[in-house]
Amino acid sequence: MSSELKEKISKNTKKHLETLNLSEEEYELIVKYLGREPNEVELGMFGALWSEHCGYKHTRKLLKELPTEGKYIYQGPGENAGIIKLDDLAIVFKIESHNHPSAVEPYQGAATGVGGIVRDILAMGARPIALLDSLRFGNPSKPEVRHIITGVVKGISDYGNCIGVPTVAGEVYFEDSYEKNPLVNVMCIGISKIDKIVKSVAKGVGNLVVYYGAKTGRDGVHGATFASAELDASSKDDKSSIQIADPFVEKKLIEATLELVEKNLVVAIQDMGAAGITSSSCEMAAKGNVGIELNLDKVPTRVDDITPYEIMLSESQERMLAIIQPSKLEEAKKIFEKWELDWAVIGKITNTKKCTVKYKGETVADIPLKYLVDEVPTYSKPSKEDHNVKRIRDIKPTVNIENYKETILKLISSPNISSKRWIFEQYDWSVQTNTVIPPGKAGASVIRIKGTNKGIALKVDGNGRYIYSLPFVGATIAVAEAARNVSFVGAEPAGITNCLNFGSPDNENVYYQLQQGIKGISKACRELGIPVTGGNVSLYNESEGIQIYPTITIGCVGIIEDISKIVDSQFKKPGDLIALIGNETKEDFGMAEILKVLGQDLCGKPSIIEFDIEKKLQEFARFVIKHGLVNSANDLSEGGLIVSIIESMVDTNFGVFLDLNSLPVYPTIALFSETQSRGIFSFDKEFLDTIQTISKHYNLKFRVIGEVIKEDKLIIKIKGNTLTSNTNEETITITKEELRNAYYSNTL
Repeated sequence: MSSELKEKISKNTKKHLETLNLSEEEYELIVKYLGREPNEVELGMFGALWSEHCGYKHTRKLLKELPTEGKYIYQGPGENAGIIKLDDLAIVFKIESHNHPSAVEPYQGAATGVGGIVRDILAMGARPIALLDSLRFGNPSKPEVRHIITGVVKGISDYGNCIGVPTVAGEVYFEDSYEKNPLVNVMCIGISKIDKIVKSVAKGVGNLVVYYGAKTGRDGVHGATFASAELDASSKDDKSSIQIADPFVEKKLIEATLELVEKNLVVAIQDMGAAGITSSSCEMAAKGNVGIELNLDKVPTRVDDITPYEIMLSESQERMLAIIQPSKLEEAKKIFEKWELDWAVIGKITNTKKCTVKYKGETVADIPLKYLVDEVPTYSKPSKEDHNVKRIRDIKPTVNIENYKETILKLISSPNISSKRWIFEQYDWSVQTNTVIPPGKAGASVIRIKGTNKGIALKVDGNGRYIYSLPFVGATIAVAEAARNVSFVGAEPAGITNCLNFGSPDNENVYYQLQQGIKGISKACRELGIPVTGGNVSLYNESEGIQIYPTITIGCVGIIEDISKIVDSQFKKPGDLIALIGNETKEDFGMAEILKVLGQDLCGKPSIIEFDIEKKLQEFARFVIKHGLVNSANDLSEGGLIVSIIESMVDTNFGVFLDLNSLPVYPTIALFSETQSRGIFSFDKEFLDTIQTISKHYNLKFRVIGEVIKEDKLIIKIKGNTLTSNTNEETITITKEELRNAYYSNTL
C-alpha cells in the first residue's frame, strides 16, 4: 500500500475494514478500481461480495479442477443450484453450510440454513421436495454441546415441518474438534419441468427489479463476512449477524414464486441470501452483462431509521429479487397480494454495467459490477502438511479384543454408530407422500417422482477423520461412499454437490488439506463418472486455536428408472443367505471407530479406494437389484462388517447366523475393519450360483458369510479371539433385546 494512502486511512476506516474482513491491500485495490476512496455503503458492498462466503477468494482457482459435465447434467456450477435432466424433468439440488450462525444461535442458525437452501432451489423455478442434513457436533455428554444439538435439530425440524418439505436423510458425527464449531450442512432437492427452469441472469434494459417476501430489518447485517471469519470469545455476542427465520412467510414465498414461474412472469430470480440485496442484485446484473439501478426508498422495511448501509447488507430472511417486464407487473402484483407478501419495484435494469444505488435523492453507491463480482482478488496460500498429522498417520493401529460381545455392544452404542432415530423422528419425512425408503432403512433414501414410475435416491456423506489423516484419500472415500449408498438401493449416481468445511486457509496445513481434498473429489468423480453440479465452501471453522476436522460433505443424487425395482438394507426373511461381496477384507483400522470405542488414540491412514473394484461393485449392485436377485443391500463403512449386519437386522423380526470362518482374516479384522468397496447382500438360496457367477464376472470377491434365521438373536461363529490366535473355536450370542438396547441407547 502506498504510504500516502496508508496515512489517509482513518482509525474508523481501519476498524470498518476489520469488521468487513478486508485487508488494507484490498482496500488499496478498491481505491485503484474506483479511482477514488469508497464511501461507507460502497465499502460494505465490497466487503460482502469479496468475502470468502461470496467471493471464494481462496478456493475459486482450486474448484476449477472439478469435473462438471456428464450424462445427465443440464446445469452445472454458476447458478443458484445444479440440475440433472430426466426426460422432460429437471432435478434441482444443492448443499450449503450455516456453521457460524449455528454456533452462536443454534436454533435460528439451523432454521435459516434450511430456509436459505430451499430458496436457492426455489429461485430456479423448482418446487422443493426433500431436505437432507449433515451435522457435526462435539461430545454430546457436555451440556453446552447438548444445547447446540437440541437447538440445531429443533431449528431444522421446525422450519422443514412448517414449510412442508420432508427431511428424508442425513448423517451425524460427534468429535471433540467440533465442540465450538458445529457444522450444519443442509441439502435441498427440487423438481420442475425443464421448460419452466428460471436462471439468475438479468436481461432487458428497462425491466423492473422487484423485491418480494418479508420486510428488511437489521438482522444478518455482515452475515457474509461473519461466516468468513474465525469464531472467538466475542462471537457469541455478535448476534446481530444472525438472521431470524419465519417459515410461514417462506411457505407463502414458495407458492407465490412457483405461480410467477408457471405464468412466465419473471425474467430472472435470485434469493436474497448472503449479502442480501447487494449480492442478489449485483450478481444477477453481472451475469447478464447489464447494469442495475436501485432506489432504497422503495424497499419495504421493518424500522424507519434503517440506513442505506443496513438495507444493502441486511440478510433478513424470506426475501427474493425478481426481474420482471413492465407489461407483466400488474399480473405479478396480483400474485404478491394473493399470498400477502410485501413487495415493491425497487429499481430497473440499465445498460451501464454498474450498480447504482440511490437513497433520498442521493447516489450512495456507484460501482462497476465487474469489480464487485468478476474481479474479486484470489489467493493461493503456502501449502504444507503438518508434521504431527504425518506422525499420527504413520502409527500403525493395533486392535486386540478379549470380549467380543462386550465390544460389539459398546461399538453399536457409541454416538457415531448408534441409531439417529432420536433425531430423524423429529422430522416429518413423509409429508408430500413421496418418501419410499425413509431415514434409517438404507444407506440412501428414495423418493418417488409423482405421476411417473421413476424415483430419486439421495445421500449425504463425509468422514472428517479420514480427511484429516490423508486428505486426498479421505475425499475420494466421501465421493465413493455417497455414490455406493445410492447404487445400493438400485439407483445410478447422476451428480454430486459438495460442501467443503475447513479451518483458516492462512494455515499452511489447512490449505494443504483443502488442495488435496479438492484433488481427491476430482479424482473420484472422474473415475466414477459422476460430475459436480455446484456446492459451497465454508472456511475459518476454528476457534481458540482449535480447528475442526477438515470435513468434505458429499451430496449425491441418483436416478431410478423403475421405482418398483429398489431394495433397502433390511433383511427380509429367514433362510436368505448373506454374502460379503467386493474388495478383499484387509487390516484397515486407520482412524477407525473401533479405536475410539476401545479408548485408543486415533491413528493410521484410511483404506485406499481401488476404483476398479469400486466401480464394479456399484455396477454389480445396480445389476442384481434391477433384476430382482437380492432382497437387501448394505454397504460397509464406519465400524465395519458387524455394524452393517446389525443395521440390517435390528429392526426386523429375524436374527442372523454369521460364520466368520469363511473369511481368510482374523475375527477382529473380519468384524471391525473399515476396508472400502464392500457390501453385504441377502438373497434366496436358489440364486446363490447366479449371484456368485455375476460376482465372478465383475471380478469381485464373493463369500457367503451367514444366513437370516428365525431366532431373535445374533450368533457369530469365530475361531480365536485375538489377532495372534486362530485355534480356539468360539460362538458369540447376542439377543435382539441386547442389540436394540445398545443401538437405541443415545438420545437427548
